[in-house]
Amino acid sequence: MVEAVQGREAKKAVDWKLKFYKFLQDFRDSAGVFKYRERIFRMTHMMQKSLVVDFSDVILYDRELARHIEEEPDKALEEFSSALMEYLEKEQPEYKEVVGKVYVRIRQPPRVLKIRELTSDYIGKFVAVEGIVTRVTRVEAKLVKAHYIHITPDGDTHEFDFPEHGEMGERIEKPVVCPVCGRTGRFEIDLEKSKFVDWQKVVVQERPEEIPPGQIPRSIEVVLTGDLVDSARPGDRALITGVLRVMPTQAVQKAMGRSVFSFYIEANHVDVQQKVLEEIEITREDEEKIRELARDPWVREKIVASIAPSIYGYYDIKEAIALLLFGGVPKVMPDGTRIRGDIHVLLVGDPGTAKSQLLQYTARIAPRGIYTSGKGSTAAGLTATVLRDKNTGEYYLEAGAMVIADGGVAAIDEIDKMREEDRSAIHEALEQQTVSIAKAGIVARLNARASVLAAGNPRFGRYDLTQPISKNIDLPPTILSRFDLIFVIQDIPSPEKDRRLARHILGVHSDIEKAKPFIDPQLLKKYVSYARKYVRPQLTPEAMRLIEEFYVAMRKGGIKGEDLKSPPPIAITPRQLEGLIRLAEAHAKMALKDKVTIEDVEEAIRLMYTTLRKVGFDIESKTIDIDVLETGVSRSKREKMKEFVRFLNETFEQVPEIEVSQLVKLAREKGFEKDFVYEMIQYLKNNGELYEPMPGKLAKTSRY
Repeated sequence: MVEAVQGREAKKAVDWKLKFYKFLQDFRDSAGVFKYRERIFRMTHMMQKSLVVDFSDVILYDRELARHIEEEPDKALEEFSSALMEYLEKEQPEYKEVVGKVYVRIRQPPRVLKIRELTSDYIGKFVAVEGIVTRVTRVEAKLVKAHYIHITPDGDTHEFDFPEHGEMGERIEKPVVCPVCGRTGRFEIDLEKSKFVDWQKVVVQERPEEIPPGQIPRSIEVVLTGDLVDSARPGDRALITGVLRVMPTQAVQKAMGRSVFSFYIEANHVDVQQKVLEEIEITREDEEKIRELARDPWVREKIVASIAPSIYGYYDIKEAIALLLFGGVPKVMPDGTRIRGDIHVLLVGDPGTAKSQLLQYTARIAPRGIYTSGKGSTAAGLTATVLRDKNTGEYYLEAGAMVIADGGVAAIDEIDKMREEDRSAIHEALEQQTVSIAKAGIVARLNARASVLAAGNPRFGRYDLTQPISKNIDLPPTILSRFDLIFVIQDIPSPEKDRRLARHILGVHSDIEKAKPFIDPQLLKKYVSYARKYVRPQLTPEAMRLIEEFYVAMRKGGIKGEDLKSPPPIAITPRQLEGLIRLAEAHAKMALKDKVTIEDVEEAIRLMYTTLRKVGFDIESKTIDIDVLETGVSRSKREKMKEFVRFLNETFEQVPEIEVSQLVKLAREKGFEKDFVYEMIQYLKNNGELYEPMPGKLAKTSRY
């Protein structure tokens, strides 16, 4: 009876293997080509160990075969690999000697689960999950077949491989008796003759758009073996297929009394999404809606009006956010230099001006958006960090918000509240759009091709128009200069404006339909994704001429009426010129145009000039001076500082020490304001050029 059952099982196993063999041999695609014969031919010529099989093809060929893979993946994959090896032995007999073992990798499953949907019902089943790779360990060697030496009490030795069939599990197993002589004794492992396979562990986290509100992102460990190792880097979005397994948690390993186990996936295939925005599915019906929307002559106005419709006003800011969502066209030069296409926008404004609401809405509408607050963010959390595994003690790389937002939008609220050392970490991410890290022996560079929308409050609560931008916000000029557009939002009482705002807010509270956007948020998200993926507008000669004329005119602007012996204020730099091109390209993208016309350039110039007039304006000389933004000090103030230093030199040539009050009095006689004198004294003391030999007296240092 037992033999009959075993015979039926063996027959069943042979049947599955035969079905897999016939699938490889007989499957034809829609064009009538033997798809897997071709793939096996390429595989042997490229000396690969894996054959990639599309799950949809298996379903098309035999649904029972597909069900067998889903329900009994361990047996099915072993049978599939065995059928592939049999096929290779028949077609390419010498290939087996070269590669040893081959694997079948199955991709494109019909259903992709969310990480939080993985339950105990799926243990031992074939599953597929999609997420962001956040951690990657180093590659190690896993023992799969141990070579043992059996030393008998008589002194005889026998050598054998163990286990005889299959591969070793998670723990090293020792044979009870010698399979050669059948006796017990001492068993020693010979590592040089044992068989190993490359092994790596990665952690995959839920995609930001899948996380329910108020929940922390879930993650799952994934084990990569063989040719799958190093197939994904931190920050990559990957679709992983494999078998769901369980392992004891750390607490269980210490005290086996507890019966709690954690999930992990033994990967069969890793599909890294190389192109940004692949995760948003755009159907043919969606494409028709997008094209129809683009034909509307008012499409740009409708897009701008659909951004945070519950917030009153701010047309220019909403337009800038729309341009940031669409982005310019990134370019890679023949020498490898990359020019970013992403637009960065900074909002500086008084409290209660809906900055955070704008940021949160943008993160939701962006095809790939991350919202974070500067107060709760560190340099490691924004960029990347090296952590140490508690169990193994080894170091691994973990991606931060800027890396996870690669290809999307990173909304950073309260950027002024970040610590100085944390702020400096985003310098590289803003301009080069990469994150470099060199810690604990790990040297890596990760992509951070994200647009940054940041917001901050003025240093003294309210924005002071009599002070430059660098004095108003607690951000260094090196970061300020990397933003393409900076908007100052002031809360100034105005009866007419306040009445309109109050009516708008009351209207929204009484009827939420009044805040309904012109374009459905889901359609807008797909529209943005479609534009970023397929539209790459080129500058027309007329548009290039207009940008050139504006740039030259702005550079000449400071010469009129100035003392030509001293350099004029610089109104614009090549950095703003590149920003202008990005804005014009994004404006063309909004209407899905393939050419950047004069209309797009004019709107880009208007927006940039609007922001430069406020943030790049020198109060003293009444001119636009980009140095206010780039260096934090205007040209006129720099000249004034030089004059004050010359005055100090002359003063200290006459006396070695001077009373502070006396110095202020002399300086005021020379035309310097009292506040400016005290500011310069403090500045020179901080720089180590002046010191106080006794309270109330000043002297110059030896290097001054």
